[in-house]
Amino acid sequence: MKPRGSIRRRLVLQLVGVEAILSVALFVVVRAVAQRAAEGTQDDILAASATSIADSLRTEGGQIRLELPYSALSMLGTLHEDRVFYRVEAQGGILTGYADLRPARAQAGRPGFSTYDYRGEDVRAVTVLRSLGAGTQQEVAVTVAQTRQGLEAISRKITATATAVGAGFFLLATALSLLAANHALAPIARRTEAVTRRGPSDLRPLSVAPPAELWPLARALNGFMARLRGSLARTEDFIAEAAHRVRTPLATVRAQAELVHRRLNDPDKRRAVREMIRAIDETSRSAGQMLDHAMVGFRSENMERRPVDLRDLVRETCNRLAPTADLREIVLRQDLPDAPVTVEGDPILLQAAFLNILDNAVKYGPHDSAVTVSVTDGAQVAITVRDRGPGFGGADLKALTGRYVRGESTAHVVGSGLGLTIAQAVA
Repeated sequence: MKPRGSIRRRLVLQLVGVEAILSVALFVVVRAVAQRAAEGTQDDILAASATSIADSLRTEGGQIRLELPYSALSMLGTLHEDRVFYRVEAQGGILTGYADLRPARAQAGRPGFSTYDYRGEDVRAVTVLRSLGAGTQQEVAVTVAQTRQGLEAISRKITATATAVGAGFFLLATALSLLAANHALAPIARRTEAVTRRGPSDLRPLSVAPPAELWPLARALNGFMARLRGSLARTEDFIAEAAHRVRTPLATVRAQAELVHRRLNDPDKRRAVREMIRAIDETSRSAGQMLDHAMVGFRSENMERRPVDLRDLVRETCNRLAPTADLREIVLRQDLPDAPVTVEGDPILLQAAFLNILDNAVKYGPHDSAVTVSVTDGAQVAITVRDRGPGFGGADLKALTGRYVRGESTAHVVGSGLGLTIAQAVA
């Protein structure tokens, strides 16, 4: 089963998506606030300039006089070569300034602002109203306008600054999101590592309390391991019990059949009993090897690795098969080195594999011959079995390791077709 997606990647992508939205929102907010502040500053300066001009107005003999103060226009500055325009209007006539400059709508005591195109340039204008005269009041409108090149330059700087702030926030938030995702998923990684370090037969429940979000998974995993532990125990007990229950009665039946065979004088009856003994042998061997195959499958999931001296393994297996070899007048020769030849493995599985291979050599070897077992230790450790049997005869070796598959020259020999299967499974 292949994994589908990654929780870490999904979490990081979701956090990065939220951070991207927040970064864009921060960019928009910073730019809008700074832009509004810049425009407000320009409006305040324009209003101060117009107010300064309006404050310099006076009446003499019923006539409105104006001495344009230098500071009124100089306060607007000359940054970015902005141009300044002004207009002073009283009683529907122009006192001074640009006659075509359009005033903004204003109220007494409250300046008015407007933005429009003037002489091919975008300008920001302010109009201030003043009433002059002791008796008859005369309303004077003072309008001051300035091009917006400086404001546009400030706007570009604001945009660059807001972009840098948004990008910096996004990068910092992304780095923090990666750290947060790794920290949030660390309990899963620790518990995965703890389970991975366990041996195949270690089915103890998880002892360290996980976070609340992982508690249902940990509880389900503990329950599964408890059920698996019980199932494996029942399987092991069943294999051991089945081996005893099957082999013992068959051995008893075979012994009784041999006694009957010795007492019979009728050739036909003796031949029938011999066939029965052969069938018992085949049944006994098939049942035994099926149980051995089940045992190999069971232990492969619960291997107990420990150092195994192959010399001891060969000696013990040869001793077990010595009676069978003697019946066929076959000599088992052992060519073993003086020094120990140690490998890491499950001794029961290794013995099951070697026992089946050596048993094949004894069964299929001709009478009055020899089987030589040697152990070599070098770049690779090997157990070699040499016999005078018929061999595989060009058969497909991969097919012969399948269950219940036997070669062409085995019809006269009792077997189940599981020997090589067991050896291959152990290998």
